[in-house]
Amino acid sequence: MRKNSRLASRLGAAVAGDVSADPATRARYATDASIYQMVPQAVVVPQSVQDIEATMAVARDEGLPILARGGGTSQCGQTVNTGIVLDNSRHLNRILDIDPKAMTARVEPGLVLDDLNRALKPHGLWFPVDPSTASRCTLGGMAANNSSGGKSLRYGIMRDNVRAISAILPDGSKARFDTTPGTGPYADLVTDMRKLGQREAPEIAARFPNVQRRVGGYNIDALTGDDVNMAHLLVGSEGTLAYFTELDLHLATLPGEKVIGVCHFSTFHGAMDAAQHLVTLHPQAVELIDDTMIALGRDLPLFRDTIEGFVQGAPAAVLLVEFAEGSAEANAAKLLDLAALMGDLGFSFDAQGPAWGGLVPVIDTGLQAAIAEYRKAGLNIMMSMKEAGKPISFVEDCAVALPDLADYTQGLTDIFARHGTKGTWYAHASVGCLHVRPVLNIRQDQDVKTMRAIAEEAFDLVKHYKGSHSGEHGDGIVRSEFHEKMFGAQIVSAFEEVKTRFDPSGLMNPGKIVHAPKMDDRQLFRYGPDYAVPDFETALDWSAWPGAAGGLQGAIEMCNNNGACRKLKAGVMCPSFRATRNERDVTRGRANTLRFAISGQIPGGIGSDAVAETMKLCLSCKACSRECPTGVDMARMKTEVLAARFKTGGPSLADKLVGYLPRYAPFAAKAAWLMNSRNKIGPLRKLTEKITGVSHRRDLPIWSRTPFRDQEAQDTNPDVLLFADVFNRYFEPENLRAALRVLRAAGLRVATANDGTGKALDCGRTMLAIGDVDAARTQAQRVIAATKDAVRAGVPVIGLEPSSIFTLRDEFLALCPGAEAEALAKSTYSLEEYLVTCGDLPLKPLGQPIYVHGHCHQKAQDAMSPVLELLGRIPDAQINMIESGCCGMAGAFGYAPDTVDVSLKIANLDLVPALNAAPSDAIVVADGTSCRHQIAETTPRRALHVARLLDQALRG
Repeated sequence: MRKNSRLASRLGAAVAGDVSADPATRARYATDASIYQMVPQAVVVPQSVQDIEATMAVARDEGLPILARGGGTSQCGQTVNTGIVLDNSRHLNRILDIDPKAMTARVEPGLVLDDLNRALKPHGLWFPVDPSTASRCTLGGMAANNSSGGKSLRYGIMRDNVRAISAILPDGSKARFDTTPGTGPYADLVTDMRKLGQREAPEIAARFPNVQRRVGGYNIDALTGDDVNMAHLLVGSEGTLAYFTELDLHLATLPGEKVIGVCHFSTFHGAMDAAQHLVTLHPQAVELIDDTMIALGRDLPLFRDTIEGFVQGAPAAVLLVEFAEGSAEANAAKLLDLAALMGDLGFSFDAQGPAWGGLVPVIDTGLQAAIAEYRKAGLNIMMSMKEAGKPISFVEDCAVALPDLADYTQGLTDIFARHGTKGTWYAHASVGCLHVRPVLNIRQDQDVKTMRAIAEEAFDLVKHYKGSHSGEHGDGIVRSEFHEKMFGAQIVSAFEEVKTRFDPSGLMNPGKIVHAPKMDDRQLFRYGPDYAVPDFETALDWSAWPGAAGGLQGAIEMCNNNGACRKLKAGVMCPSFRATRNERDVTRGRANTLRFAISGQIPGGIGSDAVAETMKLCLSCKACSRECPTGVDMARMKTEVLAARFKTGGPSLADKLVGYLPRYAPFAAKAAWLMNSRNKIGPLRKLTEKITGVSHRRDLPIWSRTPFRDQEAQDTNPDVLLFADVFNRYFEPENLRAALRVLRAAGLRVATANDGTGKALDCGRTMLAIGDVDAARTQAQRVIAATKDAVRAGVPVIGLEPSSIFTLRDEFLALCPGAEAEALAKSTYSLEEYLVTCGDLPLKPLGQPIYVHGHCHQKAQDAMSPVLELLGRIPDAQINMIESGCCGMAGAFGYAPDTVDVSLKIANLDLVPALNAAPSDAIVVADGTSCRHQIAETTPRRALHVARLLDQALRG
């Protein structure tokens, strides 16, 4: 630790960017999406090229490796190493130039691909290398990995689309790698590399596989012709030769409207054999999805409806054949050709056995986009298995020629079967590069030995078919040691010569491509031979997952580090990361910190200060529970952390004011004038900030002088029970009263849920927010007991506040697992979810556009569609769903002095700009209490609950 501190001090004095050497930060950068883990000695977040140069100088002096890192999504261990990790993604992410006429762009290495494409879209352009990780992978990482994607059949891979790379060499010199001979030492390097290429040309021709998808080793074949581009030697070098600082890219014209033909097959072999014929129609992509991925996707709420939209029957596999021919007529003609070809191949939905199959056309653009997201999530969907065994990446991107694809896949399936496992298949059938992962538990020595045996046999099979053992995901640790098997000793010697010429001291990401460790060295595994999690008592139920701590271990380890949580647009996950771009503040970073903590790699366990700091900016938005394809529920894990802290330290006064709001609210409401005076007296705001934990920059919610009373709704033989949450009850009772009028206008009898004690029921949400799980459980038990007879009789429970009503559907199952909680969860609805099932309300036109912001918990529970459908019943209504993530308030989060700035930054990412751009007469709708407060604090608008708007529409 002392050594790390000294290194951090030295780096801190040399660079302007952030430098960290604490255990938690190092843990967050110790893994990528592979099975490997290597803890770095320090992490630098450079702000400039000068910071990179200074860091490299320190590394040379200290004799430490340098690892450039972007999104950290590598599946082969490329982006893990000891030494110093530099994270380019936070600051070195600018677009330096776009030339629409030349169709080129110049970018920094930390720029995320989707960000580039958003900037290119107005020009009618895009960067056509489209890996599934486009929402978080960086252009520097893509070049280092020689990435590809689903449309490589038409556009090629990264090497085909990089014009030039500016880089820092290991000795500190700079060069622009392109087609020019250069000057000085760089010219000598170019001369030496060209000589190597000419010398090895015959062996390259004999040994390099003749398939499009070959990314293994160094691209020394790029050195053999007359038009040598030195940038192509750097592409795919995995950070082992030089540090990229700028990339010059070829662009392409955006394809027009597209169509997808979903070809169904009753046998996997039939699908693989058909691929070679389907490509003769010149699609831009042919993507495979097998029955395992279909079944897993159906188990994930995020994808269930999508699958039902394009899968017919129970196919063993489907091939997504994509056309973009420039017009609807041309696309339609291609679909007709595809249908005819499927018929010529002998497939029909009317047939039986191997001949069963056919075409399902997908023309709807919404469904096309949903299918694309589903396909992109393939790896994460595979990893959503909750068993100890997981689909493991190590032979997952071998590539063979299409005529050999069916026989190759059958041969690999036979290898898996001989070793007692099976594989899951999906991805790029168009280029013979299928992602297949045998299910193994690599915490067990026997399964590690099985992995080794499968790798040896699989690569022999690939060699037999003259294919590539590394077709897309690169070499890293997992495949580098097999280069001699695939290329021969002479080529491997040439690879080593390249490495030595560029990097004689081994500074740059050593152990990748050349001089690699054994792929099955368990000392390098994320779950190594010494990895263990001791059992401990948890506050919540985690029994759906395997492992220690009642399953909490398994829940945490569901994170496979693929980084879907690092996306910057679309959906809600992860709001704090979108504001800070700090790995600490993303779901993946938190999961890694928790994993290190529960396994003793960070002292103090989940109650430690390091974990508390990591969880500080988690808004408990629950977006990850829906949007993380492996189902990591960080909000629930934060509750577990808070519970551990509460158990040892107890609540602060600020915690008590938040957590026990339902207890003192009846008394505070009686002195509403006094409670509300704080907002009006400036000195009092500042005076109470430290005591209350509320920033003086924020107004507190206004206490109502006439809070809602249970007696206002006690119809006999009720059709529904109204759950009156603490926020609407005491601060905005007009929402509950409006909801009553709306429900009764729908012909429903309404009673407020109560237990006859005279004390209002509460969901326990505020208590969970401070970690007092026992108090929250007591409230949950009260609610379950008070509603069980009605639930048994089929009476639904309806609520207005998303964070409260969905607690009954989610957290109650972890607080009070059992049949009664499950029954209540199934009988609980938001107001809109229930009303859309009722008859039409006598609504009248409002004459103003309506803009809707969804609460995070509504989105996590897939409860926004009923909101839009219900509002759409208002005559002549113009409904606009605001494309925004989290509002940033998240209950007490937005009020705290140390998180208020992040709260406001989150609001200003999407929500505030969208509202500022809305028409001045727009009605803004937001069901969340926190959302309405954030909107009022950050814009001139005042948002309404849907209940209020429907009530207005009833009256006209």
